[in-house]
Amino acid sequence: MTLRIKWVGRSLPGAMSARGAPSRWAVALLTVVAAGSASAQAVVYRCPGPPVLYTDAMTPKEAADKGCRSIEGTPITVFSPVKPKAPVVSASGTQGELRVDPKDQRVRDDDRRRVLEQELREAESRLAKLQQEYNNGQPERRGDERNYQKYLDRTAELKASVARQESDVQAIKRELGKLPP
Repeated sequence: MTLRIKWVGRSLPGAMSARGAPSRWAVALLTVVAAGSASAQAVVYRCPGPPVLYTDAMTPKEAADKGCRSIEGTPITVFSPVKPKAPVVSASGTQGELRVDPKDQRVRDDDRRRVLEQELREAESRLAKLQQEYNNGQPERRGDERNYQKYLDRTAELKASVARQESDVQAIKRELGKLPP
Protein backbone atom coordinates (compact mmCIF):
# COMPACT_ATOMS: atom_id res chain seq x y z
CA MET A 1 0.00 0.00 0.00
CA THR A 2 1.42 3.33 -1.01
CA LEU A 3 0.45 6.34 1.03
CA ARG A 4 0.86 9.62 -0.77
CA ILE A 5 0.68 12.71 1.42
CA LYS A 6 0.53 16.26 0.17
CA TRP A 7 1.23 18.90 2.77
CA VAL A 8 -0.57 22.20 2.34
CA GLY A 9 0.01 25.26 4.49
CA ARG A 10 2.01 25.32 7.69
CA SER A 11 3.02 22.08 9.29
CA LEU A 12 3.54 21.13 12.90
CA PRO A 13 7.08 21.41 14.24
CA GLY A 14 8.87 18.10 13.75
CA ALA A 15 6.31 16.80 11.26
CA MET A 16 8.47 17.64 8.27
CA SER A 17 12.08 16.64 7.75
CA ALA A 18 14.71 19.05 6.58
CA ARG A 19 14.15 17.97 2.97
CA GLY A 20 10.43 18.88 3.12
CA ALA A 21 9.22 15.28 3.31
CA PRO A 22 7.09 14.02 6.17
CA SER A 23 9.02 12.69 9.14
CA ARG A 24 8.90 9.05 10.16
CA TRP A 25 6.63 9.59 13.14
CA ALA A 26 4.11 11.53 10.98
CA VAL A 27 4.01 8.67 8.47
CA ALA A 28 3.68 6.11 11.26
CA LEU A 29 0.84 8.09 12.84
CA LEU A 30 -1.04 8.38 9.54
CA THR A 31 -0.57 4.66 8.88
CA VAL A 32 -2.03 3.76 12.27
CA VAL A 33 -4.99 6.11 11.77
CA ALA A 34 -5.68 4.76 8.27
CA ALA A 35 -5.47 1.14 9.46
CA GLY A 36 -7.69 1.89 12.45
CA SER A 37 -10.39 3.48 10.34
CA ALA A 38 -10.32 0.61 7.85
CA SER A 39 -10.69 -1.99 10.59
CA ALA A 40 -13.41 0.03 12.32
CA GLN A 41 -15.62 -0.33 9.27
CA ALA A 42 -16.99 -3.87 9.59
CA VAL A 43 -18.50 -5.68 6.64
CA VAL A 44 -22.25 -5.19 6.55
CA TYR A 45 -24.36 -8.12 5.36
CA ARG A 46 -27.85 -8.07 3.83
CA CYS A 47 -29.76 -11.20 4.78
CA PRO A 48 -32.93 -12.28 2.93
CA GLY A 49 -36.15 -12.97 4.73
CA PRO A 50 -39.56 -11.53 5.46
CA PRO A 51 -37.91 -8.77 7.46
CA VAL A 52 -34.75 -8.03 5.45
CA LEU A 53 -31.89 -7.89 7.94
CA TYR A 54 -28.84 -5.63 7.68
CA THR A 55 -26.17 -6.59 10.18
CA ASP A 56 -22.45 -6.33 10.84
CA ALA A 57 -22.52 -8.78 13.75
CA MET A 58 -21.84 -11.93 11.70
CA THR A 59 -18.77 -13.78 10.66
CA PRO A 60 -18.33 -14.49 6.96
CA LYS A 61 -19.10 -18.19 7.58
CA GLU A 62 -22.38 -17.39 9.38
CA ALA A 63 -23.35 -15.01 6.60
CA ALA A 64 -22.68 -17.65 3.94
CA ASP A 65 -24.71 -20.24 5.88
CA LYS A 66 -27.71 -17.91 6.08
CA GLY A 67 -27.48 -16.81 2.44
CA CYS A 68 -26.45 -13.27 3.28
CA ARG A 69 -24.37 -11.17 0.91
CA SER A 70 -22.03 -8.35 1.79
CA ILE A 71 -22.87 -4.85 0.73
CA GLU A 72 -19.32 -3.60 0.89
CA GLY A 73 -18.83 -0.26 -0.77
CA THR A 74 -22.54 0.48 -0.79
CA PRO A 75 -23.27 3.69 1.06
CA ILE A 76 -25.52 3.25 4.07
CA THR A 77 -27.81 6.12 4.96
CA VAL A 78 -29.19 6.52 8.46
CA PHE A 79 -32.14 8.84 8.91
CA SER A 80 -32.55 10.65 12.18
CA PRO A 81 -36.11 10.96 13.47
CA VAL A 82 -37.85 14.26 12.94
CA LYS A 83 -38.29 16.15 16.19
CA PRO A 84 -41.76 17.62 16.62
CA LYS A 85 -41.84 21.37 16.92
CA ALA A 86 -42.90 22.74 20.27
CA PRO A 87 -45.92 25.07 20.16
CA VAL A 88 -45.08 28.74 20.34
CA VAL A 89 -45.77 30.17 23.79
CA SER A 90 -46.31 33.90 24.09
CA ALA A 91 -44.84 36.06 26.85
CA SER A 92 -48.03 35.78 28.91
CA GLY A 93 -47.58 31.99 29.06
CA THR A 94 -50.56 31.04 26.86
CA GLN A 95 -50.33 29.39 23.50
CA GLY A 96 -51.22 32.35 21.28
CA GLU A 97 -51.71 30.50 17.99
CA LEU A 98 -54.01 27.91 19.53
CA ARG A 99 -56.46 30.39 21.10
CA VAL A 100 -59.89 30.68 19.59
CA ASP A 101 -62.03 33.76 19.72
CA PRO A 102 -64.67 33.30 22.49
CA LYS A 103 -67.51 34.03 20.03
CA ASP A 104 -66.25 31.37 17.62
CA GLN A 105 -65.90 28.90 20.49
CA ARG A 106 -69.45 29.63 21.62
CA VAL A 107 -70.73 28.96 18.08
CA ARG A 108 -68.78 25.69 17.96
CA ASP A 109 -70.14 24.64 21.35
CA ASP A 110 -73.71 25.44 20.27
CA ASP A 111 -73.29 23.41 17.07
CA ARG A 112 -71.84 20.51 19.02
CA ARG A 113 -74.70 20.66 21.53
CA ARG A 114 -77.27 20.67 18.72
CA VAL A 115 -75.65 17.63 17.04
CA LEU A 116 -75.37 15.72 20.31
CA GLU A 117 -79.01 16.44 21.21
CA GLN A 118 -80.10 15.16 17.78
CA GLU A 119 -78.02 12.00 18.26
CA LEU A 120 -79.50 11.57 21.74
CA ARG A 121 -83.07 11.76 20.40
CA GLU A 122 -82.27 9.18 17.69
CA ALA A 123 -80.53 6.85 20.14
CA GLU A 124 -83.41 7.07 22.61
CA SER A 125 -85.95 6.26 19.87
CA ARG A 126 -83.88 3.22 18.75
CA LEU A 127 -83.65 2.12 22.40
CA ALA A 128 -87.42 2.43 22.84
CA LYS A 129 -88.04 0.30 19.71
CA LEU A 130 -85.56 -2.34 20.83
CA GLN A 131 -87.03 -2.48 24.35
CA GLN A 132 -90.52 -2.85 22.90
CA GLU A 133 -89.35 -5.70 20.65
CA TYR A 134 -87.35 -7.32 23.48
CA ASN A 135 -90.46 -7.24 25.72
CA ASN A 136 -88.52 -7.83 28.99
CA GLY A 137 -86.87 -10.99 27.66
CA GLN A 138 -90.04 -12.48 26.12
CA PRO A 139 -90.08 -11.25 22.49
CA GLU A 140 -92.86 -12.39 20.16
CA ARG A 141 -92.00 -15.50 18.20
CA ARG A 142 -91.69 -15.13 14.46
CA GLY A 143 -92.90 -17.58 11.85
CA ASP A 144 -89.37 -18.52 10.84
CA GLU A 145 -88.48 -19.46 14.44
CA ARG A 146 -90.00 -22.91 14.64
CA ASN A 147 -86.68 -24.03 16.01
CA TYR A 148 -86.48 -22.91 19.66
CA GLN A 149 -82.71 -22.28 19.39
CA LYS A 150 -83.29 -19.62 16.73
CA TYR A 151 -85.69 -17.88 19.11
CA LEU A 152 -83.10 -18.01 21.92
CA ASP A 153 -80.40 -16.64 19.60
CA ARG A 154 -82.61 -13.73 18.54
CA THR A 155 -83.48 -13.04 22.18
CA ALA A 156 -79.77 -12.94 23.10
CA GLU A 157 -79.05 -10.59 20.17
CA LEU A 158 -81.90 -8.30 21.24
CA LYS A 159 -80.63 -8.24 24.80
CA ALA A 160 -77.12 -7.30 23.60
CA SER A 161 -78.56 -4.62 21.32
CA VAL A 162 -80.58 -3.10 24.18
CA ALA A 163 -77.49 -3.03 26.41
CA ARG A 164 -75.43 -1.42 23.64
CA GLN A 165 -78.09 1.25 22.99
CA GLU A 166 -78.35 2.01 26.72
CA SER A 167 -74.58 2.53 26.91
CA ASP A 168 -74.73 4.78 23.80
CA VAL A 169 -77.42 6.93 25.39
CA GLN A 170 -75.39 7.23 28.59
CA ALA A 171 -72.25 8.19 26.63
CA ILE A 172 -74.10 10.92 24.72
CA LYS A 173 -75.52 12.27 27.98
CA ARG A 174 -71.98 12.37 29.45
CA GLU A 175 -70.75 14.32 26.40
CA LEU A 176 -73.61 16.77 26.77
CA GLY A 177 -72.72 17.22 30.43
CA LYS A 178 -69.13 18.19 29.50
CA LEU A 179 -70.30 21.11 27.35
CA PRO A 180 -70.44 24.54 28.92
CA PRO A 181 -73.98 25.84 29.62
